[in-house]
Amino acid sequence: MRNTKYIILGCLLVLGSTSCKKWLNVNNDPDHPSSATVSPQNRLPWIEHFYTYTAGVSNFRAAMASGVYYSGTGSANALGITWTASSGNITSYQTWFDEVASNLPDLYKSAQAQNAYYYMAAADVFSAMGFMEMLDLYGEMPYTQALNPLIPSPKFDDGKTIYNGCMAKLNEAISLFGQAQPATAPSFAAGDMWLQGNPTQWIKFCWGLKARYMLKLSKKSDLFNADSVLYCLSQGPQSNADNVIQTGYNNSNVLDYLEGDPVVTNGNYNFAGEGSNQRISQFYYNLLTNMRGAGVTDPRMTKIVPASMGNVQLNSVGQVASYTWNRSTGVDFYGPSARLLAGGPASILTATMATAATSIKYTISNSDSLTAFIARQTAAGHTFTTSGSTVTVTYPAGSIYISSTNYLYAGDTVFVNMRSSSTAYSGISAQPAQNVNWYPSSAAFNAGVVGSTGSFQIRPVSPFEVLTYHEMCFIKAEVEMRKGDQADAYTAYLAGIQAHINFMQTQLAAWQGGGYTTTNPDMAPMNQSDISNYLASPAVAPGAGALTMSDIMLQKYVAMGCSLENFNDMRRFDYSAGDVGSFGVVYPGYQRGPLFAGTALYTGSGPTDPRYWPRRWALPTNLEINYNLTNVIALNPHATDLNIWSMPVWWDCATDAQYYGYLAK
Repeated sequence: MRNTKYIILGCLLVLGSTSCKKWLNVNNDPDHPSSATVSPQNRLPWIEHFYTYTAGVSNFRAAMASGVYYSGTGSANALGITWTASSGNITSYQTWFDEVASNLPDLYKSAQAQNAYYYMAAADVFSAMGFMEMLDLYGEMPYTQALNPLIPSPKFDDGKTIYNGCMAKLNEAISLFGQAQPATAPSFAAGDMWLQGNPTQWIKFCWGLKARYMLKLSKKSDLFNADSVLYCLSQGPQSNADNVIQTGYNNSNVLDYLEGDPVVTNGNYNFAGEGSNQRISQFYYNLLTNMRGAGVTDPRMTKIVPASMGNVQLNSVGQVASYTWNRSTGVDFYGPSARLLAGGPASILTATMATAATSIKYTISNSDSLTAFIARQTAAGHTFTTSGSTVTVTYPAGSIYISSTNYLYAGDTVFVNMRSSSTAYSGISAQPAQNVNWYPSSAAFNAGVVGSTGSFQIRPVSPFEVLTYHEMCFIKAEVEMRKGDQADAYTAYLAGIQAHINFMQTQLAAWQGGGYTTTNPDMAPMNQSDISNYLASPAVAPGAGALTMSDIMLQKYVAMGCSLENFNDMRRFDYSAGDVGSFGVVYPGYQRGPLFAGTALYTGSGPTDPRYWPRRWALPTNLEINYNLTNVIALNPHATDLNIWSMPVWWDCATDAQYYGYLAK
């Protein structure tokens, strides 16, 4: 590991909002900041911001591994569709160390010198969150020596050491937040974007993190303690008022110096919603439209699954006169996967808009395929002609279509990409900040033809969910279920669903009040009648006696969405193996799909073999393997093996003997 030190306060950002300027600003000498001159209240908001950036890329790529999204990008696609993952997943590791972790010792020391206990505690919290995230993803890594500037090649620590160190940091943070800061200490409210300097809220945050982390030990009969988790939950967030989020903005063109993404937007947006490659998976889509096989559409579906305009008719001056909404369907890569098998795992194309009537000729040699293609054009009401094996389809001006002569791709408009627009990345200078729709081109924007309405969690203005009450409810439901208390599990299960709906509804109402729904109906609140009907429907378990662990975890999966925690949960339950306790198959339908090509990475003999499934990411080659190989292999001699991707991390093992057995030569 190259121990590179970045002072993130060196970037003076000129932001378009007073509320943003309040936080993301610097003092003393902004052209030459140093650790000696940067105050805790100016360092902390940047740490909060860049943590969500690190977590955003982790959330997105973990969501790929857990089947939430399809992606056409190489590194992401290989995590979710072909399972041919490569060590290109370095962004989490790089941004954590360069933009967050490198600032924590200085934050702690400068705060300590001023008896600023709350800033010291915040440094502990971020250390726990970031290193636990790295443990979740990479397993073994530098920890005890990681942030020592005098050690350029730090030794690696095992997962147990990292886990215990993170929990100790949270314990210290709780103690520090419980102290009264002297009046001479820097104001915590002046530097805290997340909880406005409220130490009581931070204490709840710490206990909630402890509950999340203790849950990881569910396979360990010697360490997992259900009552301890429940105690942590009792001290943690008790309602949506206790949610820990970071607000996303769309008011700046300033880009991150390391990755080049907008600095004020939601961290998930920067990776999952900024480009045109991502789509909703069929697995996630089915949960939103057919949970428990009930055939009931979740009221959250239209807020999560994007739509584009279809059947567009332009008026005489080239503006949209009429249209229908084309709600995306999911991309299938676990079931028959016919589209991807025909075109390739990363072959789904991005739609564009026809600026004038556009004719495309498709040559289809297979007679059955030709007949089926013609039938689809007829059903869609397209204008077309046929000549032998060639079909010429004419797309009217304003149409959203695929600009390719390959007939396999012509229907890709049903897979609406999940992209939203930010002022920094839209490329359309006239697009106002309150319009975060994606338009395929400036011509499409001028005509008013929407290419995608985006998705709730990954818009630039979406709230970044650090820790939420709905997650706490689902943790409680799972733990009570493990204890055999189905009644309390059911109460918590319902509370989790309701809390997530309420959380979304509050944000949707705020967007409506902010003018976003003028151009984007998917950002408007849900109908209360739809919510009530859903909660009373068979899509929700109709009583404690009918509740299963799968019900709990699938509703949690829907609520968490673009989150590392779904990947963590799936590992704890061995995906769809059905071999954990007496809970049966918890994630039915998640399996190796027909495009699976990762036999060298996932070498287990079957679903009940731990090494059959994704368990971790390989260490970044150009950050650790090339520069710190001696320390890498001293702890884990298999770190450079191809099948490292299927080696369980420490908390994913039932015993220490199993874990250290994996690390043996």
